[in-house]
Amino acid sequence: MNIWTRKSVELAARENYLDALYEIYPISPNSRRELSSEIQRNIEDAFISRDNERLVKNLLEAELFPIKDSYVAYLRKDPSAITRNPQMINRIAETIYAMGYDAVIEKCTEPKESNRQIGPMFKNWLNRGTLGVNVYRNVRDFLRNPDENAVLNVSDAEAADFAVRYLGYNREKGLDFLARFNNKYVVGEAKFLTDSGGHQNAQFDDAVSTITAPFRSNVLNAAVIPVAIMDGVLYIRGNTKMYRYLEKHDEQIIFSGLLLREFLYSL
Repeated sequence: MNIWTRKSVELAARENYLDALYEIYPISPNSRRELSSEIQRNIEDAFISRDNERLVKNLLEAELFPIKDSYVAYLRKDPSAITRNPQMINRIAETIYAMGYDAVIEKCTEPKESNRQIGPMFKNWLNRGTLGVNVYRNVRDFLRNPDENAVLNVSDAEAADFAVRYLGYNREKGLDFLARFNNKYVVGEAKFLTDSGGHQNAQFDDAVSTITAPFRSNVLNAAVIPVAIMDGVLYIRGNTKMYRYLEKHDEQIIFSGLLLREFLYSL
């Protein structure tokens, strides 16, 4: 296990790990999705009159369709298909009627999952000057003082474009983090893994793929250090896929965001 990973495991075992992590990922319950009063009236009228087409058309206006159905995405992209496929619409409508009007409205206005809030939080934390260096929002200013310790906090795509152009990055995947410390460039992804298995394992694998991607020679002639800045359940000691991976790969730099400042100043 890498020394920084081991420090992260020890950090996660402390009483206040989650309290400290909340500074980076201040996840809070979401307010409900909005559904206009007009759409709600139309849905209610369609329920009363059993107007299947009107029901489905109005429900497609909602951000969240009340049932999971493989054909809904097609109907969103081509609403004209509603009138051309009455059997399909009748099938979907009958399932919705069985839910009841109140349950349908409840489902359509359901809050977004908390993991959908996570994406911008790490970058927002960087923007607060947490690392004690300038945070630049464009490449030109970041490159103006090449000897300065600094963070380039741009979109994932812009960070990847910079890494491809200047650092020899060789992967079609955005980057969450890009910084320069002591003339070394640190690049990587940031993840908050809230559980193990399924999608969360895929997120872990995605970050690992970034730090193991080859870097070609770069025009800045600078050292490039790929890192995975990950937090959450991966540091819980046990027989999980993620923890076993951490134990076996001491050559990879994987650590908590709470140690990012300490890591950068150690370079």
